[in-house]
Amino acid sequence: MFTKRLYFENAYIKEFDARVLSCEEGKNGYEIVLDETAFFPEGGGQPADQGYLEDGEVTDVRDKKDYVLHICTKYLEPGSMVHGKLDWNRRFLHMQQHSGEHILSGIIHRTHGYDNIGFHMGKDFVTVDFSGLLTEDEIAEAEKMANTVVFADERILAEYPGKEELEKLEYRSKKELDGDIRIVTVPGADVCACCGTHVKRTGEIGPIKVTSSEHYKSGIRLTLQIGWMALGDYDRKQRNVKAVSNLLSAKPEEIGEAVQKQLEQMQELKQENITLKQRIFDMILKETPEGQEKAVLFEKGLNSVEVRRLADMLSSRAGLAAVFSGSDSEGYKYVVCSGDKDVAALGKLMNQELNGRGGGKNPMIQGSVQAEERMIRKFFEELY
Repeated sequence: MFTKRLYFENAYIKEFDARVLSCEEGKNGYEIVLDETAFFPEGGGQPADQGYLEDGEVTDVRDKKDYVLHICTKYLEPGSMVHGKLDWNRRFLHMQQHSGEHILSGIIHRTHGYDNIGFHMGKDFVTVDFSGLLTEDEIAEAEKMANTVVFADERILAEYPGKEELEKLEYRSKKELDGDIRIVTVPGADVCACCGTHVKRTGEIGPIKVTSSEHYKSGIRLTLQIGWMALGDYDRKQRNVKAVSNLLSAKPEEIGEAVQKQLEQMQELKQENITLKQRIFDMILKETPEGQEKAVLFEKGLNSVEVRRLADMLSSRAGLAAVFSGSDSEGYKYVVCSGDKDVAALGKLMNQELNGRGGGKNPMIQGSVQAEERMIRKFFEELY
């Protein structure tokens, strides 16, 4: 079987008619082969097209070398003529992203000599992996150069050069290729072997924005927003900026400074809170008589570190010090300390009797219990 690939001739074909060569039921739907198709199969980092064959939904498209396999929700009679319709919005987004990636990858290869070693076109963003590291300034410069190419509205060419011409041509390729090689050229930016679909002119790509970068293997991974997806990303971030601006009563361009002031104030309040709690802990310690057998204390609003610190302080006054913080409805976190009692065994008993989790080794255990305060107090009263 052989499928003519219409998307190589014209990536802008949205609808077409074709003959069904075969149709067999598979694991994920009916597997259909046509004599020609405008549906692009997954390949080279670009996802497969989706759409319809008649009123059957095409959920996936796969490249089988000589033919293209369409995964469809409806059985189509072999030999019949069918009408195909692409999900054009999805396809065009892929064309924008693929063409935009070519431009940025070509520029980084030309200016820094790095190869594109990984490309993934996701639902919400594009990632590209390069074989070397880039500084933030270098990334910003490459992004600026890429958008300059977009604004120039250059024509993107997709051609099959002859053998002699191909041997003289310098082009990017991720792997060794044989047979007819399709070369995609973006003037001033990139020359690359590629089987994907692209826009006709760079002006159709829209903005190219690097939104983040991270070290990946021995190089760098860039996350990109391109075309309509970039505008969608900008809209989401703009709404967030507006919301933060309103919450802070600050102009959008001043929210960074406003957040910094909030963080400084929070740090001051945090330090004040630590100081006040230490005073409370000191007062509790003074009010706890020395030499008592046990001290079971409930204090609201303590974090795990504070619970432990208070229990440790109380253990200098009592044979057993137990500190709980929480509520009857949500449970209590605890720390129990003792220099002469087996608190490890106590922890196991608490887990059984008080629906607890946690434990530890003598002289300290910690964890949480799902029980009311009165039940916890009763447990310690009956035990000691």
